[in-house]
Amino acid sequence: MTYKMAEANNRVIPVEDKIFGINQKAKEMAAREGAGKVVNATIGSLLDDAGNLVILSSVVEVLKNLTPIDYADYAPIAGTPDFIKSMKRAAFGSYVPKGYTEAVATPGGTGAIRNTIQNYSKRGDQILTSDWYWSPYSTIAQDIERSITTYTLFDEEGRFYAASFEGKIKELLAKQDGLVIILNTPAHNPTGYSFTLEDWDKIIKIVKDAAADSSKKITLLVDVAYLDFAGDEEEHRKFFPLLDDFPPNILVVVAHSLSKSCTMYGMRSGAMICITQDKEIADEFKTVCSFSSRGTWSNCNRAAMATISSIYADEELLAKVTRERQAFCQMLLDRGNAFAKAADEAGLKTVPFQAGFFVTVPCENADAVGLELQKEGIFAVPVGKGLRVSVASVSEEKCKMLPAAMKKAIDKVNG
Repeated sequence: MTYKMAEANNRVIPVEDKIFGINQKAKEMAAREGAGKVVNATIGSLLDDAGNLVILSSVVEVLKNLTPIDYADYAPIAGTPDFIKSMKRAAFGSYVPKGYTEAVATPGGTGAIRNTIQNYSKRGDQILTSDWYWSPYSTIAQDIERSITTYTLFDEEGRFYAASFEGKIKELLAKQDGLVIILNTPAHNPTGYSFTLEDWDKIIKIVKDAAADSSKKITLLVDVAYLDFAGDEEEHRKFFPLLDDFPPNILVVVAHSLSKSCTMYGMRSGAMICITQDKEIADEFKTVCSFSSRGTWSNCNRAAMATISSIYADEELLAKVTRERQAFCQMLLDRGNAFAKAADEAGLKTVPFQAGFFVTVPCENADAVGLELQKEGIFAVPVGKGLRVSVASVSEEKCKMLPAAMKKAIDKVNG
């Protein structure tokens, strides 16, 4: 891309976002040839079997009952007190962290990721995440003059590759004073993998060992965007107590979003929550992250804050929202399991999947395979070494037929 007035500032800026670009191609084909001829597996939103956006009716009821002041007034930069209290409970469930926690409102999980990288790394630093990752991590890092580097998530047996994780941390801390590590779990985007408690034990030991040099600072950013669609809500929160016993030079930041959990994608609401044993570090977190918020989006959506505050203030209403979400969560799990079963039958290799919105199929020449699939009306997103399939956006029946079609396209392109 040649710039006329804009400055590149060490960024590689595509003309078009890949995911939204492929999604647009799917829409155009559907309009041209009929929706029945298209499988649009690009969308990172939960759709029903008819292709309509799933919206929790219990949440809509609360939105409809908001007063004008609930949506028209400015919200505090860090979020209203009731919202902050509600978001901590939304993230941690029945667990109460033993250390100090502070929270700052953000426009979805994206804002939490941006503020963490901005405040806990230096310009030019590399940010660590897995080799399978949500591509906007790189966009966010580049835009504030950092970059993403990766460790290998899975070993040859499809398990967490702890040695790669450890090696990359040592490599980076040998040349940086600090390190931000992004862990997307449970129901990782794009693979659907969830770290086990055994995985977490390894992660914590590796991070603690790396922080034995007190001159080094590590920030563990846990992106839990898909937490409430990972399965049993309490089971998948059991890792939180493991994060309570870090030394002061390790900070935990939890990025939580209402986009998935309350189907409030367009209202752009979420929070970043820190866990630390040091009160001064918690206070500093609120100060610096609020400053960054003021310098970018200023304050967040007050209507969303009022909605989540109302839900968590009423146990009966909260139970209603939870029940409704759990039904859709089961629908999503059924789709993912149907895809996995059909993949086994078709001889299609997939990355280890437990739950969530996406399944990933590793393959060579992913862009070419994606274009081959588009000829058959199938649209998936090339992500590095494979293709991301959104089981959130296609029916269970389509999940059953997709693997055979993908195997055929891979074989045609790669031989």
